[in-house]
Amino acid sequence: MFTGIVEEMGIIRAIEGRSGNQRTTLDAGVVMSDIRIGDSISLAGVCHTVVGFDSKGFWVESVSETLQRTTLGRLKVGSRVNLERSMRMGDRLGGHLVAGHVDCVGKVAGRKDSTGSSVFMIEMSQELAPYVAEKGSVAVDGISLTVVSVGDREFTVAIIPHTMEVTTISGLRPGDNVNLEADMVARYLERLVSVGHKAPDMTLADLQAMGY
Repeated sequence: MFTGIVEEMGIIRAIEGRSGNQRTTLDAGVVMSDIRIGDSISLAGVCHTVVGFDSKGFWVESVSETLQRTTLGRLKVGSRVNLERSMRMGDRLGGHLVAGHVDCVGKVAGRKDSTGSSVFMIEMSQELAPYVAEKGSVAVDGISLTVVSVGDREFTVAIIPHTMEVTTISGLRPGDNVNLEADMVARYLERLVSVGHKAPDMTLADLQAMGY
């Protein structure tokens, strides 16, 4: 489980194909402080298991299903990738609950930069659309963001200068693909309704206690 608060940007050192899978080696700093084999680390919003590491970085393996359903199969040596270690019990939930299970690959449809913020319009799949709501949360390449507005097949997010500096979103341009994950709470509420159960009444205090 992750929070969508990116710890650093790793740099792809090497990519190696292995019987349909992909071994990716990344150079990193912050996430190396307590790294162990078997740890979970989010790469651009995709949960991966650390299978090895050295003094400069670590490596993970992606199965063919992951490569087909995310942007990781399009990475190149030298690419920057958002990194976040899995959260620990008792950690502050600065963003929102992110599972690291990408729902779909979206596309940057537009970008408008100004002095105070940058606004991105992102196209999403029809399947994801019901779970994206104005003022709700969404993970874009592993970054926890608040939805500014939403349409039938697209939504907008406003990015502050700090986020532009510490994540890969600054390098995105119209036409670029991004990993998208819906808010986990929205999915559970939809499931409750779809199986015929009444969703529990939820107060503002309840949502705040969950980190929203």
